[in-house]
Amino acid sequence: MEQVSVFIQQHIELIYVVILSVFLGIEVISRVPSVLHTPLMSGANAIHGVVIIGAIIVMGKAEPGNYLALILGFLAVILGTINVVGGFVVTDRMLEMFKNKKDKK
Repeated sequence: MEQVSVFIQQHIELIYVVILSVFLGIEVISRVPSVLHTPLMSGANAIHGVVIIGAIIVMGKAEPGNYLALILGFLAVILGTINVVGGFVVTDRMLEMFKNKKDKK
């Protein structure tokens, strides 16, 4: 537990940036009109692909005893993958709506 406390003290500025980024992201996304949410999902898939790669790199460079970095990296990979797959499913459903009835058969 002491290791976590030291980590937080050493990286307090980065923690502030992450917390402020979360609030900024919520504000930006809440102001996007509903019509644009699905097209933006496709762009978000690329961003979350980068998040997955970054999480894999963090997990690969973490020291074997640094369980906090390993757990956070693993969670980032799982959540990023779920978000990417969900985004592709939503985008695919949206594109299905624009196909002609003849093309579906």
